[in-house]
Amino acid sequence: MLNAINTYIRRLVRPKQDSGKDNQQDIDRLSLILKAGKLRLWFYYPATRHYAYFEKSGTAESHEYNPIEFSQFFNRDDFEVMRRYIFDLCEERRQSASFSLRSNKDNGEERHFDMHISVAGRDARGRVTRVLGIEHDVTDDYHRMQDANKLLMRYHTVFNTSLLDMAYYDKDGILRDINEKACQTFGVKERVKLLESRTRLSNNPMFNDVDPEQVEDMRTSALVDFAEFSAPEYRVDNFAQRGKMYYESTFNPIRTADGRLDGIYMAGRDITEMVESYHHQVASARKLRQAMSDIQEYINNINYALQVSDVRLVNYDPHTYTLELSNNINQRQMRMSQLRCIRIASPRFRRHVSSALNRMDHLTTSQIVLTIETEFRDKKRRPIWMMFNMVPMLDANGRVERYFGMCRDVTDIVETEQRLAVETQKAQEMELLKQSFLTNMSYEIRTPLNTVVGFAELFEQEHDPADEPLFVNHIKESSSNLLLLINDILFLSRLDANMIEYNKTDTDFALVFESHCQMGWSNLSPDVRIVIENPYEHLVVSIDDAYVGRVIERLCYNAAVFCRKGVIRAKYEYRRGELNISIEDTGVGIDEQTLPHVFDRFVRNKDEEMCGTGLDLPITQALVQQMGGSIEFQSQLGRGTTAWVAIPCDVKVIEKKADIITSTPSDYTSL
Repeated sequence: MLNAINTYIRRLVRPKQDSGKDNQQDIDRLSLILKAGKLRLWFYYPATRHYAYFEKSGTAESHEYNPIEFSQFFNRDDFEVMRRYIFDLCEERRQSASFSLRSNKDNGEERHFDMHISVAGRDARGRVTRVLGIEHDVTDDYHRMQDANKLLMRYHTVFNTSLLDMAYYDKDGILRDINEKACQTFGVKERVKLLESRTRLSNNPMFNDVDPEQVEDMRTSALVDFAEFSAPEYRVDNFAQRGKMYYESTFNPIRTADGRLDGIYMAGRDITEMVESYHHQVASARKLRQAMSDIQEYINNINYALQVSDVRLVNYDPHTYTLELSNNINQRQMRMSQLRCIRIASPRFRRHVSSALNRMDHLTTSQIVLTIETEFRDKKRRPIWMMFNMVPMLDANGRVERYFGMCRDVTDIVETEQRLAVETQKAQEMELLKQSFLTNMSYEIRTPLNTVVGFAELFEQEHDPADEPLFVNHIKESSSNLLLLINDILFLSRLDANMIEYNKTDTDFALVFESHCQMGWSNLSPDVRIVIENPYEHLVVSIDDAYVGRVIERLCYNAAVFCRKGVIRAKYEYRRGELNISIEDTGVGIDEQTLPHVFDRFVRNKDEEMCGTGLDLPITQALVQQMGGSIEFQSQLGRGTTAWVAIPCDVKVIEKKADIITSTPSDYTSL
């Protein structure tokens, strides 16, 4: 059609050499083509930057529009896209363009167009003088496509959430779709594989007697023993179902407008339990079958399925703002207002419930899927988790009338997922511990090991027996250092992986503070005087005494190493919810370059000296921070170092000394 339009346009815009009658015939033919195809033509003139629609009179100049006027016919963003395409044509970057755009909503109903633009004229220099636009109204096609998409979504929702087995076969009897309920009934191992295997009606033992060409709203019942259908054509490997099954099904043909078969729709259910119950109670079953209609049988089966599966039907009316729960189609079990719905959810899920109710109040056409923790408890005293799955139900005019769906208890599933998450976290922590251990391995661990190996090899070489005690002493010293280093690496790796558990207990810190300090001063120089300031008779605080003591011991040890002469002062105080501890020494101090890196691992000062294993301060910092506290260092080279530690705690008993006594035990100098 575009070729025909372009032909007529070229004949109309060429110099007037033909007779007026021939020209008018071309105009009439072009007008018929445009009317039949819902098309309109317009021209764009680069010289004046004006637009003009083609009229039946054969002229395009009956009314011209400037860009602002012409843009009022279309959506602003779409018009900008069209202008870029037009500029590309005028600047020879493309020869033509096709795209879609919408009309301006302010002019009434929004219309949808397919637009094709191309060069319609050039001057003697080849420059573009006219651009042709062909505007095709596809609004009706767009609405039909939207309606088809909505219908398809509604089909998939009903198909996949149905409580019945559902399957769709094409006109040749080949399976094209099957819902999850049918897969469960027949024990389908892999749904996608089953659909790709081009399974036919005859391959299913339940339907092997059904002829696709003879299906006319057929209802069937079958008793099948899968053990009798082992032949390859039945493809029993696709099904995990074994033994006998009683099955009831309905087949409905889908035909084209001319009556040809287009497909077959099957709905069915496994009625094995019902039939076996019938065998045990023949008399009552006969009366029940005579008294009930087919629809009542269907309702009873649904009710039975709801009861044994602990599933509840849910109805929400957005007009009365009420939600109904029931495990029986004929009876309403519970009716709740919006406020009650929100209150039964635990506090952290109430916002989600409120949001879902608000969406339904605004008549959303989307599916509502929500899993919440409720305030109720089951027999094991666990909070009950409920999963809601609801779809909108439309009236004859396509408006949302209510929401219908199901809810079920998923407490066991959620508990399993939570346990799995915990186990996964533990596995990740173990992996992190391993990685942290490997990262901390460095030449620091190889140094004492090389010493042990080196001196051990000297025993195998010629040596003076008098040197053997020296060899043994170096081996023992290096082995001890290696053991300390490995222990610190392992402990630091556990800290990095957050595997340390802190257990707070009520501790009288006034009684244990001095003992922790003494443990750290085990290598104290005789030329160092110790000062301990203990202002409390009793100070009972809630702390993890083992790890707080470890922090104090490492800080005291660090002070003893770098203070070989002078004073070491240890003191503490409870202030505003924190236990403040300070260890001050008059030792060699730390140089300015090393001070910012004191908490780095295996750090050395400017003299290449390292305190302890090189991990004492990193371990101390990690312990303090994981207990929620903070640690700071202040030092000046040649003047000494002060360490401050603040650890949050709850105080239970505070009893200060009448006269604060600064203890300087004389026996400390003998340590």
